[in-house]
Amino acid sequence: MVRPITDGFVPWSQEESERYRREGWWAGRSLGDELWDVAARRSEHPALVDGDLRLTYAELTARADAAAGRLLGLGLVPGDRLLVQLPNTWHFVVLSLACLRSGVVPIMALPAHRELELAHLAQLSEARGIAVPSLWRGFDHHGLARKLADSLPDLEHVLVAGGARDGSVDLDELCAAPEVPAPEPASPGGGEIALFLLSGGTTGLPKLISRTHQDYAYNARCSAAASGMSGDTVYLAALPASHNFALACPGVIGTLLCGGTVVMLASPEPSGAFAAIAREHVTHTAVVPAVAQRWMEHREQGADGDLSSLEVLQVGGARIADELAQRVSPLLGCTLQQVFGMAEGLINMTRLDDPPDVICSTQGRPMSPGDEVRLVEVDGRAVGPDQAGLLLTRGPYTPRGYYRADEQNARAFTADGWYRSGDVCRMTPEGNLVVEGRDKDLINRGGEKVSAEAVENLAYQVADVREAAAVAMPDPVLGERVCLFAVLRPHATLDLPSLRARMTEAGVAAYMLPERLELCDELPKTKVGKLDKKALRERAALLAAPGELSLR
Repeated sequence: MVRPITDGFVPWSQEESERYRREGWWAGRSLGDELWDVAARRSEHPALVDGDLRLTYAELTARADAAAGRLLGLGLVPGDRLLVQLPNTWHFVVLSLACLRSGVVPIMALPAHRELELAHLAQLSEARGIAVPSLWRGFDHHGLARKLADSLPDLEHVLVAGGARDGSVDLDELCAAPEVPAPEPASPGGGEIALFLLSGGTTGLPKLISRTHQDYAYNARCSAAASGMSGDTVYLAALPASHNFALACPGVIGTLLCGGTVVMLASPEPSGAFAAIAREHVTHTAVVPAVAQRWMEHREQGADGDLSSLEVLQVGGARIADELAQRVSPLLGCTLQQVFGMAEGLINMTRLDDPPDVICSTQGRPMSPGDEVRLVEVDGRAVGPDQAGLLLTRGPYTPRGYYRADEQNARAFTADGWYRSGDVCRMTPEGNLVVEGRDKDLINRGGEKVSAEAVENLAYQVADVREAAAVAMPDPVLGERVCLFAVLRPHATLDLPSLRARMTEAGVAAYMLPERLELCDELPKTKVGKLDKKALRERAALLAAPGELSLR
């Protein structure tokens, strides 16, 4: 029995599908089959490391096949959905591979999600099961999962890592090594949905992004090639592995498709990450800008740790300020690779052999020859050379719509399949994109369009500023003014006049200078570690007293 999952799925056109297959971008096979082919060639090579647990490719795939059979033994069938909310442990990798192998479709939730998000995702997807840790960072995930199962009729199975109780399924047992070889399950087709990713926006509840086996395999293969991965790669998964960046850009899946080794780490906290890099001879890893900054500060403070094996540090999730980008290689001794992409598809990367100015001041170029990119005005007209515009994209790994989201699809996708990303970018003559911000990050100050990213880059040139975020603050006269939220370095002091004076020395136009400075102990982050601009805009709106025009 197979549960159909086509309702709510927006397919590529027949013409596009034929082209993607003809060009060799879509292999027409399940992602599990592609991974198992690699495993057969690399059977004794280390595949997965989690603390003291080390699995070869043969051991990993044996566990995954056994887990796939046990999932089906619970009564799940291909096409059933499983909500996966696991931290970076071996359970996550084995269960994810078991899903890809069996046709059960995982929904990649984040450990930080709570009842509101999980209930929404379970109902939208009609999930039949949920996989959670028992306890994680003090939170009772098992208790919440049981509560959801008791209240949602479709949610029958609770799978728990680290101590199952109350009739839940023990993930340690489900993902254990088989006593005898497990039979191979029937493979899903390449065009079937492999997994659901979550939209990364900060507005509203997450939307489901359906990724097929063939498009997601290409996503992982193509990004692995652009990152210089090989069978000798050792990849440290320090960001949440259920997030697209750490999962397949190239992440865990890209590493395994190359025959390399994946090292799971619970947190990107600097001391633990540095120790793991030294111990496992890590060559590649991925972080968000805030983590990269903490790593560099840790190094500047004289932290020990042999990072000589580290070849590539990918930084993505948000744009890293140019000033910070320029410090990565000198401090960490590796090549910076900027990654600008989205779970909805398009991935841009700087290349490893790009000149330093390209690596530090752009967010790279599309990784696939099949990627199509347009920069347009609000009315859809193309912008001029080196002008900022709204980013539209489509291609062989950019889906044509969210799952069961007709209203959102009408806003986010054009009739001919272009995805409106909401990013404001400009393109250099060499074809590299520079992210100027989100469409809401353009501050309209009396008709002058101020890029929040540009203001933040200027703020980072002020030595006392550790983190900076610029947002629009409502104003009754100009419409919007520039409000800067900043976190200072220890023992530093800064006021608005001093900040404006130092930024003025850089020779910028007066309308780009912040007109409100709010000092914070920390800036709010989303569940994947991105800066939460929505929360800051809301705070700025509360700061804007009616009629207030004076600077602070």
